[in-house]
Amino acid sequence: MKRRTLSALAALALGVTVSISAYAQQTTLRVFSGGANQRPDLMRKLFDEYQKANPNVKIDIETGGATSELQRQYLSTVLNAKDAAIDIYMIDIVNPSQYFNAGWLEPLDQYVGKNALKPYLPVYAKANTVNGKIAAMPAFADSMFMYYRKDLLAKHGIAEPKNWDELSAASKKVMAAEKAAIPNLQGLSIQGAPIEGAVCTFLLPYWSQGKEFNDANGKLTLDKAAAVNGMNQWLKMMDEGVIKRNIAEVTTPVTVNEFMAGNVLFAINWGFAWDRFQTDKSSTVAGKVGVMPLPAMAGGKSATCIGGWQWGVSAFSKHKAAAAKLVQFMSTPQTSQFLAREGSLLPTSVAGFSSADVIRKNPWFLQALPVVQAGKSRPNSAQYGQVSDVVRTNASAILARTKTSEAGVDEISSRLTRVMR
Repeated sequence: MKRRTLSALAALALGVTVSISAYAQQTTLRVFSGGANQRPDLMRKLFDEYQKANPNVKIDIETGGATSELQRQYLSTVLNAKDAAIDIYMIDIVNPSQYFNAGWLEPLDQYVGKNALKPYLPVYAKANTVNGKIAAMPAFADSMFMYYRKDLLAKHGIAEPKNWDELSAASKKVMAAEKAAIPNLQGLSIQGAPIEGAVCTFLLPYWSQGKEFNDANGKLTLDKAAAVNGMNQWLKMMDEGVIKRNIAEVTTPVTVNEFMAGNVLFAINWGFAWDRFQTDKSSTVAGKVGVMPLPAMAGGKSATCIGGWQWGVSAFSKHKAAAAKLVQFMSTPQTSQFLAREGSLLPTSVAGFSSADVIRKNPWFLQALPVVQAGKSRPNSAQYGQVSDVVRTNASAILARTKTSEAGVDEISSRLTRVMR
């Protein structure tokens, strides 16, 4: 890392410093910074720079939870107890509405200004605004991308598939041709385990048929026939040998590791995976990976699932003003670009994607921006925990073939009609 990069961040930290006269004694802020995929190592470097510029502030970091739902379970326990131990916490894009309506998030308007979200991509400004209040500030963006082995597609003269049937045909052709060299090659890896990724696995083929899961007010608008059609697409690809039979056991890290090992032709995963593919010592695919829009259902339009992480201040913090100042620093364009350069974490603004330094380090961001801009958000529901649980468990059961597509979709419709109304 270049020293001048951190020096610039230190200067920025001074710009949002908390007055020493206002805090005669040192203020200790405890921050929950997510799991490994949220790069707490890079967050720690930023916190260290902030501490140097603000010697009256000490920042302790807490990490944990390999998945979004595990982190949500932990935070729900802490916040339900109105525990003041955590001042700031990193949350998934689906959580601001849930947490704010539960009374767990401190409104940030008075600390950061009512127009603080204007510079960000619209999907993040919308997700972080709840009941007209700023509930959280963007940390970094994310989206589900279709990664693929560009070397193998080029070798066999195959263009990027535009729909799932084309992807199946391409997969079968490459798998047959490479059987001797790569006997364990899979055509497509998706997340079928009952984790947050399975919510997107359910929504991707559904959305690409031009259907919406909910209306602007959060009311369920599920088209059951389209949902069944989408899940049957995955089952068809399993029957064709393109998706492996035990896909209902596959988690986000499994997809990443199998793709890095060279055993997957196409893989749907989050933005953090790019850095793993290119820089991880165990990766066998560095320099061989392409990124493309997700294929659509036949006759439909590509759709992807937006992710991303936000900084929220606990409503139970004893140091809300100091915590809000730190959140303001951690949400600036400069910190966003630092995370993009050092960890390939996607920027939260168009300006971040156009930074020459960022693009030099991550040329794939040029392909990433239109995917992120066209992405769709999972329901920003005050009851998102229930929404997620119902969708992911039923999607996984369908992929495990312990439920039919019709039965799983009927249960989603029945249970969420009562929750999302």
